[in-house]
Amino acid sequence: MGPLGQHQKMAHGYFSFPKLEGEIGPHMMFRGKEHLVWSLNNYLGLANHPEVRKADADGAAEFGLAYPMGARMMSGNSNNHEALERELADFVGKQDAFLLNYGYQGIMSAIDAIVDRHDVIVYDAESHACIIDGVRLHQGKRFVYTHNDMESLDKQLERATKWVENTGGAILVITEGVFGMSGAQGKLKEIVDKKQKYSFRLLIDDAHGFGTMGPTGAGTHEEQGCIDGVDIYFGTFAKSMAGIGAFIASTEEITNFFRYNMRSQIFAKSLPMPMVVGLRKRLELLRSTPELREKLWFIATSLQNGLKERGFNIGVTNTMVTPVFLEGELSEATAITMDLRENYSIFCSIVVYPVIPKGLIMLRLIPTALHTIEDVNRTLKAYSEVAEKLKLGYYKGKSGI
Repeated sequence: MGPLGQHQKMAHGYFSFPKLEGEIGPHMMFRGKEHLVWSLNNYLGLANHPEVRKADADGAAEFGLAYPMGARMMSGNSNNHEALERELADFVGKQDAFLLNYGYQGIMSAIDAIVDRHDVIVYDAESHACIIDGVRLHQGKRFVYTHNDMESLDKQLERATKWVENTGGAILVITEGVFGMSGAQGKLKEIVDKKQKYSFRLLIDDAHGFGTMGPTGAGTHEEQGCIDGVDIYFGTFAKSMAGIGAFIASTEEITNFFRYNMRSQIFAKSLPMPMVVGLRKRLELLRSTPELREKLWFIATSLQNGLKERGFNIGVTNTMVTPVFLEGELSEATAITMDLRENYSIFCSIVVYPVIPKGLIMLRLIPTALHTIEDVNRTLKAYSEVAEKLKLGYYKGKSGI
């Protein structure tokens, strides 16, 4: 069954594949009981924004869920698709953008399209699984550098440079804007500065940074002041936009190359029109209501400062993603999760080995603009009590699976 599925008979429906019901927001129903939820990537609270709900409904009423029928290249294009691409490109500071029907397969296909067997990929060791799977498709050489370690990147760029001198290829560096588990920003500015010494293009996956990072929310490349230095920008609609799909933005030349060479888009149905219409409204709100992003950051900062004041280890996060690291085993992790859900009515994601090292438990909190300071204080109190129980050995031998 593999590491994720070995306990599926006991874990399914509770630890894995749980069902949250009711209106999307900080308070939802889990197994018939209301819970405070910290596990939804609805950063700006747009999922149930009345203007978004109306745009989604109007799009469905006008076009139905099937339109346009076909892949973009063949019969699935529309004025709305092209308008959204122009608006996204303008927002993230690029010449052009290309819509992708899904994020995971989109970036995999983008990596596969942009490199050939003569090229070298150099990528961060803690890149998301979608990047790793994309790199695996590459038929040429690939080098990995230690997470956010610029000395390690230098070494791999030196190796890559020597390699392409013999093959006549080029170098693609891949990292993330915001690493979704640790909450750390990728060192984009420092990587861009290395172009003074090495020749490469930089692709960033900014799934968590798009809409949340930077003065206008344009992304982590805006936050770090290196918009022009990022050659290929990938963003998803599944986080701050509370939707489905993704996009890739670059120069007109590179973007058009993707349009005509990304197999996952050439041979797959276009994004349905109601989603595209709704995404245009989401982007409009993202740009016109900075108070949503300000509220998100108020909640994230309050939560993180409160955790640190209580002695919790939240790692190196400098974004809204909030990991809480505890020392313990898998059995204790599941017992803690059950305690939080059953006795405190708090629902958050649990992360254990092999995603993080053995002996560590990570409780991952995703703040949103809809959470309140009361939600934060309730969580801080519960976490303090749970940490004390863990210290006293309360969870030993109480595995939930």
